[in-house]
Amino acid sequence: MEKSSKIYVAGHRGLVGSAIWNNLIQKGYTHLLGCTHEELDLMDQAAVARFFAEERPEYVFLAAAHVGGIMANNTYRADFIYRNLQIQNNVIGESWRSGVKKLLFLGSTCIYPKEAPQPMREDSLLTGPLEYTNEPYAIAKIAGLKMCESFNLQYGTNFIAVMPTNLYGPNDNFDLERSHVLPAMVRKMHLAKCLAEQDWPSIRSDLNKRPVENINGANSLDKIVDILRKYGITENQLSLWGTGTPLREFLWSEEMADACVYIMDRVDFADLKGSGTEVRNCHINIGTGEEISIRDLAYLIRETIGYKGAISFDAAKPDGTMRKLTDVTKLHSLGWRHAIDIKKGVEMMYAWYLQ
Repeated sequence: MEKSSKIYVAGHRGLVGSAIWNNLIQKGYTHLLGCTHEELDLMDQAAVARFFAEERPEYVFLAAAHVGGIMANNTYRADFIYRNLQIQNNVIGESWRSGVKKLLFLGSTCIYPKEAPQPMREDSLLTGPLEYTNEPYAIAKIAGLKMCESFNLQYGTNFIAVMPTNLYGPNDNFDLERSHVLPAMVRKMHLAKCLAEQDWPSIRSDLNKRPVENINGANSLDKIVDILRKYGITENQLSLWGTGTPLREFLWSEEMADACVYIMDRVDFADLKGSGTEVRNCHINIGTGEEISIRDLAYLIRETIGYKGAISFDAAKPDGTMRKLTDVTKLHSLGWRHAIDIKKGVEMMYAWYLQ
């Protein structure tokens, strides 16, 4: 990419897209395109076609997606497969039709089988059943990966798919019903600390910024206490989903963005497809290759925030996949490695949340 190249970041206000956008700016790229959902509905094929015809971007980062945590994935299954397939079909298809030089599609490591050997290599894709709770989302992401691969093979495009591990960082989703595990824990721990200290101004401020099921800081104390209790937050204890035993890998979103820009700038499909007659598994895992248990993560967040109450785990709630560690050998061989460990990342995450 040239510094003046026209670069479209789809989903530029989300956790992933905003990190990529900021990384590009920091690196001196000057011609970035970004549209809000109100400006461009990526599920509207005609609108997407008009956008590509008018703007003619040279490079595309497809970071837009319908995302959520284990509860949202399992509850809104149709939304997760339908919305993501629509977005991917429209953006990838119009990128091909308009002659985009290169596209980077962002998926997720949930594409791998529930019982995939650990750490998960790229070639474990489609070797076994998926984790049930996020199967619709995973199937959509597998379809996007295969679309990129198939367009490359049939039409000679240069579309690359990357599969980031669990991400966290600035602009994360802290909605208690729909967020991923780490931001949900950070917010719950913060609210639990405030409740234990009877810091009602901070609780009301938090709920005003991010209402929970339409309950905000203007509601009565009783309603606020009830909604917090529903999500496991009481004066003396914080209850978290599952047993706490699953192991998870986490990557600071700004480092994921750096890896994506690095790959977009330096890696082509030709570098990934090999020389065999059957071309598959050309995607790239993006992660740290390091893991932590949910229980240990909870206590790390507790220490960072300064919460002194008890933490319990509700084993009646699902754990999800017990272990999900990426093999980042391919990424390392391409010349990129992470630098921010989970302890430092949690400190940065909480500082950002308080701001």
